[in-house]
Amino acid sequence: MSTLTSERINLRINKEKKELIRLASELKGFKSLSEFVIQCSYNEAAKILSETDIILTAYHDKVNFINAILNPPAPNENLKKAHSNYLKFLSENEINY
Repeated sequence: MSTLTSERINLRINKEKKELIRLASELKGFKSLSEFVIQCSYNEAAKILSETDIILTAYHDKVNFINAILNPPAPNENLKKAHSNYLKFLSENEINY
């Protein structure tokens, strides 16, 4: 059987902020101020990490895209064949570019 361990976070807060947080906690039906602070902090942390992951993934995709444009791979046989078919199509349909 696993044992749950609790970690501690010590915070200092002014009276006005504590009262506002306490009131919100009560309005939301939390059993304690600590429970409310933990849940809200956890939700916000998860949101930030999710947004950061999206940003980093988007950045990684941009880097890969730019690298592919600046350093394109050599065309393979399928691409060469597609280009040849395209040029043939243009000439057969008298399309000039």
